[in-house]
Amino acid sequence: MRDDQLRFLAVLGRLPARLTAEQVAWVINCQPHDVPVLVAARLLKPLGNAPPNSVKYFATADLLELMQDRNWLAKMTNAVNQHWQRKNQRKQCCSESVGTATGAGTLRSSKVGNLC
Repeated sequence: MRDDQLRFLAVLGRLPARLTAEQVAWVINCQPHDVPVLVAARLLKPLGNAPPNSVKYFATADLLELMQDRNWLAKMTNAVNQHWQRKNQRKQCCSESVGTATGAGTLRSSKVGNLC
């Protein structure tokens, strides 16, 4: 948000009616790149029927209600953790399957054909 927006909201004393993904991340204390993960896990629902490549907005009232639910917070945390675990496993799998070349040009790994 811009400085003038922050000043206006401070005077207003409340959040706007709808939030962008970045603002949602600030409110729920996660990273902006985690918001699409939560949408894919159906833990957050954007407003309207926005095209895939457009800005998504989220209802502040819904978000504030969800933040009071301890079970939702646990599901949110688990969804983000599982996403990054899977992503890191795929990265590790692919880096191990390629292997490294030795002096004679042979590959150390026997999993060369098994790319992720």
